[in-house]
Amino acid sequence: MNPYAKLITTTSLILGTTITISSNHWAMAWTGLEINTIAIIPMISKSHHPRAIEATIKYFLVQAAASATILFSSMINAWTTGQWDITQLTNSTSCTLLTAAIAMKLGLTPFHFWFPEVLQGSPLITALLLSTVMKLPPIAILLLTSNSLNPPLLTLMAIMSAALGGWMGLNQTQIRKILAFSSISHLGWMTIIIIYAPKLTLLTFLLYTLLTSTIFLSLNTSNTTKLSTLMSAWTKTPMLNATLMLTLLSLAGLPPFTGFLPKWLIIQELTKQEMTPTALTIALLSLLSLFFYLRLTYFSSITLPPNSVNQTKHWYTNKNTHILIAILTPLSTLLLPLSPLILSTV
Repeated sequence: MNPYAKLITTTSLILGTTITISSNHWAMAWTGLEINTIAIIPMISKSHHPRAIEATIKYFLVQAAASATILFSSMINAWTTGQWDITQLTNSTSCTLLTAAIAMKLGLTPFHFWFPEVLQGSPLITALLLSTVMKLPPIAILLLTSNSLNPPLLTLMAIMSAALGGWMGLNQTQIRKILAFSSISHLGWMTIIIIYAPKLTLLTFLLYTLLTSTIFLSLNTSNTTKLSTLMSAWTKTPMLNATLMLTLLSLAGLPPFTGFLPKWLIIQELTKQEMTPTALTIALLSLLSLFFYLRLTYFSSITLPPNSVNQTKHWYTNKNTHILIAILTPLSTLLLPLSPLILSTV
């Protein structure tokens, strides 16, 4: 991509996200979402591959429909209450429409169909932006309107997302699709607690962003997009594969690692809210996700490919390993002992 085009799209992404997060007016929030959508489209389609063009069109249509629904919802609310303030969402029809629109933007079940396909057609760094940065504005709107949302509807969508994200990820061989279903599953965890503990949702999103960034940057360094290439990636970057295994286990939510912290806190908060059956259900559904994370770790570091590989370990190691990976990997795996400090800030 042209450096000037890259500068403009990156600046537009930052601008759109900032406008949406900091606005109290529905029109300004909608404007920020539109700037974000327009900025990410050149990044998805820059390879000019038919799959990338297909992903771009799918992404544009879904985001345009969701933005129009948000605008329609805010107009209905303004018509009945005379308020354009985001926090003054009192009309029940507007609440339902807004929940559907934000679910469409995030990729929550049952509006998830576009997300794995778009991620599969995008480059790894663009897929990282779609999984993290592009989720922040819709989550910010959900946080601002959390007092007005419908708890049973959000809980149902969250449980469906956790179930479908784990179930659909089981039979995938493309790593980007596996990470897309992982994102859907994690969004279920964020959504289920947003009404009762909005700060906990934000903490979960930040830790998810940290873990996903580490995984995508590691995969981008070794140029790995399929399970078959992941099995032989140890010949290129053996140490990176070992740290990738630990980060995947952290994303799965296993206890010694950072990823266990948000799941532990969410289950604890749901139990305090006397929603023990819900907490038990979503905890059991996370075992589905754990299975394909364990499969990824098994392929990355524990097993050898079934066919004979004529490669040995490269004598020349890649010197261009991103410095961010060296910083993010310890944070992705070793933050659990600092949980009292994190909880005191939240």
